Amino acid sequence: MTLRLAIAAFAAALTFAPVAAGAMTVEPTGRIELSKMMGRWYEVARVPNQLQNGCTAGASDWTAQASGFAVVQTCKKEGPSGQLKVWKAKATVADPRTNAKIKMSFFGGVVSQDYVVVEHRPEQGWLVLATANGKYLWLMSQRPVLPAAVKSQAISRIRQLGFDVGRLEFPLPRS
Repeated sequence: MTLRLAIAAFAAALTFAPVAAGAMTVEPTGRIELSKMMGRWYEVARVPNQLQNGCTAGASDWTAQASGFAVVQTCKKEGPSGQLKVWKAKATVADPRTNAKIKMSFFGGVVSQDYVVVEHRPEQGWLVLATANGKYLWLMSQRPVLPAAVKSQAISRIRQLGFDVGRLEFPLPRS
């Protein structure tokens, strides 16, 4: 089996794994403006997942394309000076009514996953992205480091939305 097929099989197993107890159906809190999703988003917090195990300095770069978006996710394995890991996805809006439900395809379309932009606060520079089943969640910022007061507000909002903030991990940011 080639490395690419092994990675695709691993990602498929992660994507289609049984939903954990307490998972929920995730809905967006409102309509999002897609132009405000473009650019670089830095990972502030996440619910642990196998694919990002040992990752720090996570980021996602969103670029508009004719048929949706290109999303390039990166992190450093085992610390900020570690090996760069890259995952590329093609994304499309799955619900034009809200623009907040997104389908991403990875590994040349072998694996796909539904995501929801649960909360988007462009005026504060953060968003909450979750898998549609609520099993995984990411707090992302437009700045490498989210100011402490804003980070606290975002985490409070995640709690209000019904997510278990005790499951969040806070990997090292990009410097």
